[in-house]
Amino acid sequence: MKRCMSVSLAVIGILATAAAASAQTAARGPQPTPACGPNLTIKNADKQSRCFELRTYTVREGSSIDLLHSRFRDHTTALFKKHGMTVIGYWQPVAKPDTLIYILAYKDAAARDASWAAFNADPEWVKTRTEMQVNVQVENTFMAATDYSPLK
Repeated sequence: MKRCMSVSLAVIGILATAAAASAQTAARGPQPTPACGPNLTIKNADKQSRCFELRTYTVREGSSIDLLHSRFRDHTTALFKKHGMTVIGYWQPVAKPDTLIYILAYKDAAARDASWAAFNADPEWVKTRTEMQVNVQVENTFMAATDYSPLK
């Protein structure tokens, strides 16, 4: 019994530490984009690869996936293009109806950061996100194309 309680307390401590670290990260704001794009020294990455960003939006309870799709369909995609982002595609996971996945491409990390800064400051985006509010959890992963990938 003591061992189970010790393990449970250890797990609770780990979870509390992770939650505190997550809260600190959120308080600091977005982290800089890692090195991404041409001339990376990552094994198996194509030297001319663009910077790819895989983004996953999971709609939180009380928000609408349909409103999120409408926002992307009617506003967000055009704003991405306006600010130099290349939309590779959007996907609806068949087993997760509350999730939207998409991939964007940029010349490199600096272009990504400049595009997002301009997008977030765009009055049309500010108006859209205010009028079409959707509460989502956002996850992103930065990627480089492999040297054998048909898409670079």
